[in-house]
This record gives sequence, C-alpha cells and structure tokens, in this order.
Amino acid sequence: MSKLLQRKVFGLEFKNPIIPASGCFNMGKEVDANFFPIKIFGGLMSKGITRANRLGNPAPRVAETASGMLNAVGLQNPGVDHFIKHDLPFLKKQGSPVFANACGNTVDDYLYVVGQLEKTNIDAIELNVSCPNVKMGLSFGTDAGAVEEVVSAVRKITKKPLVVKLTPNVTSPALIAKAAENAGADGISLINTLGGMAVDIKTRKPVLGNRAGGLSGAAVKPVALKMVHDVYKAVKIPVIGLGGIQNYKDIIEFMLVGATLVQVGTTLMTDPMSIPQMIADLENWCKENKIKNLDEIVGGLL
Repeated sequence: MSKLLQRKVFGLEFKNPIIPASGCFNMGKEVDANFFPIKIFGGLMSKGITRANRLGNPAPRVAETASGMLNAVGLQNPGVDHFIKHDLPFLKKQGSPVFANACGNTVDDYLYVVGQLEKTNIDAIELNVSCPNVKMGLSFGTDAGAVEEVVSAVRKITKKPLVVKLTPNVTSPALIAKAAENAGADGISLINTLGGMAVDIKTRKPVLGNRAGGLSGAAVKPVALKMVHDVYKAVKIPVIGLGGIQNYKDIIEFMLVGATLVQVGTTLMTDPMSIPQMIADLENWCKENKIKNLDEIVGGLL
C-alpha cells in the first residue's frame, strides 16, 4: 500500500484515512472471513461497548429509506469484559490502530468501560456521547455541560487518545465539540445518526420495533459535511468525519471540509467490497493530482 495515504494522528500510524464506523461491521470477523482482509483499513473500530452485555431493541431493527437506512439496534453487544477477552486479541492482530467505542447511560458506566479498556493494549477510545443520560432523559451529547462532565471524568482515568463522537441532533455541534475539547478530548468524530422514523401505512404502525431510530447513509452526507466543517473551524484538535461516505470522492470532500480521518458505515453493509476500491481510487487520485500527503487537502475548502 502506498505511503501517499499514510496518516499520523493521535501519535498513531494509519495506513490510510479509512476506519469502519462503530456498529457497522460488528467486531470485524465476519467481514474478514467473507469479503476482504480487514487489515487494509487504516484503523479499526469496535461496535459500541457497554458495561454489561446488552440484547438490544426489539425487531425489526433496520428499515431501508430513500438513499439511506434507519437502524434501532440498541447497542447490542457482549459487554466490555467479553470484548477484551474474546474480540480485542483478534483486532490487535490486524496491524492497524484499534479504537474501542465506549458507551454508557451514566458517568459511572463510562468510567467502568474506559477503566477496563485502560488496562488493555487498545490504541484509542471513541467516547460515544450519543447514549441516553439516565438523569437527564436525553443523550449526553445534546448538552455541553453533560459532555464536559463525562469527558472530564474519563480523561482523569485514561492516558489513551480520547475521541468524542458527537450526535448531529443538536443546534450547534461546534459548541458541544468545544466543550469536549475543553474537557481534554484529543479528537472529535461526527456525525452519528440523525433521528428518524418510518411508518407502515397498512398497519398504521412504526416500521421499527423501537418506533424510531437513527438515519444513516448517503442521505445524511450534506448534513455531515456542514457539521464537520463547523466543528473543524471551532476546535484545534483533529476531526474524524463520517456520514454517507460511499466512494473516494466523498472521502476527499470530507477532508476538504476539515476531516483528518474518515469513517465508513452504512456502505460497509450495502457494498462491503467498495472499501478496497475506495483505497485504490484514493491512491490513484493522489498520484494524478500530485498530492504527496493528504494533509495538503485537509481543511482546504476555498
């Protein structure tokens, strides 16, 4: 793989800027066994990990929409201790930096998950602040004060790179990102899914078992690009962009608005073999445009 795509972020070496988005390829084993070696990713990401195992929401959990999909999986996962014992060793063998996506409903939940991860050789932590806050009844990520509280608490117990994943379901993601930066975050990733719903006119009921879910896919890309750009202009720490990436041109767009790295989610489920193609196409584009380092285009929107 060409050195043209290599990235150094958070003190970690990435083969290329592409990371799978949390929850979109489980823990990587199925993709690795059936589609392509996951070691080709620049970095790797676990699905959302909680304190204890979760069974998730009732079915149906996914619904196709115009240019996208709704999901209400509900963070089904085996719990952090199971992840550390059974999944992390496999991910670490791939030779790419490994992120764990940490989730919780209380500050204590986050502290437990991150505390357990801190004892391991995980390379970085993505703190998912889109989780419901038991005390507030809303997600942590919708309130700057709540974000600052949880990030500050987690920062005290981990020395690993800490990336905070933001929800787009707010008026100003830049304000939330600034709160995370002030609390000690090393980076910001966005966007998570947009709140959405699908309705069955025959049954007159919601399509999803959880009634509502999160919208992802190509439909959210314009929203994601704007929010990534807004956050890039507001903070001094690296931004990871995601939301509707389907090809190398999308990656370039995200980098132009300020993303240092990107994550690919829904496309992994609809067209997993697009990942090797994205990497090859991005490398060819760099050669054709005499780009020696992707830093040349990060934040280069005119």
